[in-house]
Amino acid sequence: MGGSNMPPLRRNRSVMAKTIPSRIKRVSRSLGYCLLLNDTDAWLGLAAVLRSRLSASERAAVAYVTLKALSPEDGRVVASAALGWSGAGQPIAPLVSSMDEAAFWADLAEPDEHEAYCFASFAAMSPQRQAAFLDFVQGRQAA
Repeated sequence: MGGSNMPPLRRNRSVMAKTIPSRIKRVSRSLGYCLLLNDTDAWLGLAAVLRSRLSASERAAVAYVTLKALSPEDGRVVASAALGWSGAGQPIAPLVSSMDEAAFWADLAEPDEHEAYCFASFAAMSPQRQAAFLDFVQGRQAA
């Protein structure tokens, strides 16, 4: 081979660069432009490029490793935003009882909604109700 004096890694990169399909090169270039521009319109436009140039399994792999690169909480936020999930929203007025409605809402809510309403509800309680609530919760942990 004519390039045998070339280091193996460099030789392999050269061969690989020649064999990469143009559709993958275009995706790579588009991603580079998005990173450089860091602009909402550019990022949203990348979705069309990915849809037209990559298979569903390739797009899924890119999405998977991208989400894995985030913290679990950031990954949930990004996935929820991308898929249009917005959680349960605020609880509605009780139809049967407040506890029934709260349980129904909690089944639909996201973890951050659970925490937000729990903390806000606890803070709104009188000191006596807070103490009773803590006794109840701590009693359940012991059981």
